[in-house]
Amino acid sequence: MHEAQAPDPTARASTEYGAVAATPDPDQGVTALDYRAVAWLALPFMINSSLQAVISLTDTWFVGQISTVAVAGLAAVYWFVLLFMFLIGGVGLAVQTLVAQAEGSGRRSRAGYAVWSALWVAASIFPVFALLAWLGPAILNPFDLDGAVQEQAIAFWRPRMLGGSIAVALWSVLGFFNGIARPRVTLIISLLVTVVNAGLNWLFVLKLHLGVAGSAWATNISMAAGVIGALLYFLSHKSRIRYRTHLSWRLDLPSLRRQLAIGLPLGLMYAADLFGFSMFQLMQVRLGAVDGAATQIVIMLTSLAYLPGVGLAMAGNTLVGQAYGAGDMVAVRRLGKMTIALTVAFMGGLGLLIAVTGPWLLPLFVAPGDADAPAVIALGKTLLWIAAAYQIFDGLHFGSAFALRGTGDVRVPAILLVALSWGMFVPLAHALSFAPGQGWVDLLPQFGYGALGGWMALLLYIVLLALAMYLRWRSGAWQTRAK
Repeated sequence: MHEAQAPDPTARASTEYGAVAATPDPDQGVTALDYRAVAWLALPFMINSSLQAVISLTDTWFVGQISTVAVAGLAAVYWFVLLFMFLIGGVGLAVQTLVAQAEGSGRRSRAGYAVWSALWVAASIFPVFALLAWLGPAILNPFDLDGAVQEQAIAFWRPRMLGGSIAVALWSVLGFFNGIARPRVTLIISLLVTVVNAGLNWLFVLKLHLGVAGSAWATNISMAAGVIGALLYFLSHKSRIRYRTHLSWRLDLPSLRRQLAIGLPLGLMYAADLFGFSMFQLMQVRLGAVDGAATQIVIMLTSLAYLPGVGLAMAGNTLVGQAYGAGDMVAVRRLGKMTIALTVAFMGGLGLLIAVTGPWLLPLFVAPGDADAPAVIALGKTLLWIAAAYQIFDGLHFGSAFALRGTGDVRVPAILLVALSWGMFVPLAHALSFAPGQGWVDLLPQFGYGALGGWMALLLYIVLLALAMYLRWRSGAWQTRAK
């Protein structure tokens, strides 16, 4: 956690966060924000996150060329895959916060230790991912999916789980560049991953006819290429001189403890959210291939709004973290407020645009001549408007959560998210989606509204989650912790 201390006076002559985004204003007695510098820093973060949406859409498009059943199989495990990666590999997510705080305090050698600690963890947890890959059928059997859908789901699940350590390693190294406010390096690596992923999807799915498994292997190999490229930057001459990245490879237990203190609750927070989404997705697949495929496509389309929004919030995470590391609480508050406002405005506007253009976008993700295609498109048009409604609140959620993450305040947000996801969202989605006798738990009321009911539960969940995170930020608890 944060150690209250003055920055190293030899590290920087003035207080500067990221691209000189916040500087003391002696005339007004407050910290002034350079909005142009903030925008210049945020843009590559947003483009980089947009590329993550392109990767997801690429996988969905190629799988869509196989069949609606294949898309439903992908939908059944897509969030489950991410759930386990975040839960087990949360230490990789903590890198950006720790590196930003190290940069802000001037103790830059800690940044290298944060990356290497995460890489050691990523390598050590490969047996866990291998076990999960083998246990795929046992994990999915209780959900009683259609046989053909489950076959496709397992075909995607196994290779993606085997690539779990690669994903954690990639997050770890890219978190370093995000934390030192060099997201352009992250952008270059993400472009590499995107291009390799698209090319391998074309080769494995369309030419070699490896099915959904081919799409999963394309993702794994493209991420491995990204890890190699990112490590070359991380170990470059400039990084070695400034951050001693070549001297911090030995496992440092104090660094690892600091990392786990943030990474474990951070991973739990993401995993709790993804658990809710995983169960929600499985419910829609359980309703039928049309509901499952429409839900998967709509979520991938709305990623065009929420992933750039995450990028904008990540820029705020870096700026808040650097200000917090420097001990400038006035800048922390102003940067957090700015992050929240911009993320809400961006995601709300783009969510509306996607809903309006939905009738032209949805047909691109179904196979021509598929008998279920018209039903998938019709349902998807309705779901896109529900998704547009919650983008505003998702922006409030992301902006607040990433501002809190920059200060290292992750434990209470994790508890709030677990309570809302598991205690409210999952049972409500079950109750609204399934008709009596159709669901998994007969003790819950079942109203039978289908996919529309499930999506309304999702909307209510996002609204409550956003308000909880925003109130946590407004409470100023992070400032009490710093003192």
